[in-house]
Amino acid sequence: MIASSYNAKEEDGHQPGATGHVGAGTMTNKKPDNTAFKQQRLPAWQPILTAGTVLPAFFVIGLIFIPIGVGLFVTSNNIKEFEIDYTGVDMSNPCYNCSQSYSWNNTKSCTCSVPFSLDQPFESNVFMYYGLSNFYQNHRRYVKSRDDSQLNGDKTSLQSPSKECEPYRSSDKPIAPCGAIANSLFNDTLDLYYIDPNGSRTAIPLVKKGIAWWTDKHVKFRNPSGNNNLTVVFQGTSKPVNWRKPVFELDPSDSDNNGFINEDFIVWMRTAALPTFRKLYRIIQKKPNNMTPTLPRGEYILEVTYNYPVRSFDGRKRMILSTISWMGGKNPFLGIAYITVGSVCFCLGLVLLSIHYRYGKRNNSADISS
Repeated sequence: MIASSYNAKEEDGHQPGATGHVGAGTMTNKKPDNTAFKQQRLPAWQPILTAGTVLPAFFVIGLIFIPIGVGLFVTSNNIKEFEIDYTGVDMSNPCYNCSQSYSWNNTKSCTCSVPFSLDQPFESNVFMYYGLSNFYQNHRRYVKSRDDSQLNGDKTSLQSPSKECEPYRSSDKPIAPCGAIANSLFNDTLDLYYIDPNGSRTAIPLVKKGIAWWTDKHVKFRNPSGNNNLTVVFQGTSKPVNWRKPVFELDPSDSDNNGFINEDFIVWMRTAALPTFRKLYRIIQKKPNNMTPTLPRGEYILEVTYNYPVRSFDGRKRMILSTISWMGGKNPFLGIAYITVGSVCFCLGLVLLSIHYRYGKRNNSADISS
């Protein structure tokens, strides 16, 4: 037997002893090297799709997804939610006069009271949201109109804000906080009262701390260091154009909730992805060792200090009361999505099973006869 040695270069057209110089009339060989990678001979796994593997997969997905979807849907429906619109578009709305006369230039607040009733009690902690419609916080220029270094307490950015904040970067002095997001801060004040059977009003205690994300409160937002007196820290800066008071007066009674670390301000600065959104405003905490509902059924009054005009962009304002579950707030979409995907997979499995039962034996017979 004659032994032959294999040389990849010889297969590629390279002759032994050939020089590296290529003549003018010689064509260059562009054949890839004889390697496992370039010749696509790497080990690979390719599933063989047969009726024995595809049909069980469809049925298993359906049997798993449908119960999960039903559980999510039922859990979402068990969450209690109440919503009331207080924009004041209709003349019958108690806030109609405030909505017609109020603008950013007003120096006095307008107050209106909106009565409503709860048909069923709200147990556990109740979360109070404010909602806005037709407000596009996802606009590119709006989202970029902020200075994160300034909000993180950088003193240089405090006196010289980012150019992204234009036209809300400075007036006669640098604006703190700068930008369109901060300038449009939601500033309505919402108070809730329960009407006792004897007609007297009882104020519902609203907790204003604990509504912002922990990372936002302790990492992204910080007051400038150097002095505990925020009036001195923010000296030489100006308040945003549409604000009535400077940032160091957002909550002067609580130093842990004042300035850039004010939780109402932090919640607003986390921009929404859709034009209709809600943001957490207050928490109504259930009293420990108390069997009575957090909000019993009955009559209530929402007292609104109307500071936020929305007529200019045809917006709507609303107040939402909601409980939560282990999956968060009320949102049936996830449960419906699981049920839909599971049902489609299960139905496809049945269709493919019937096709396989009807035509599978015929194909096997044809293969045997051939």
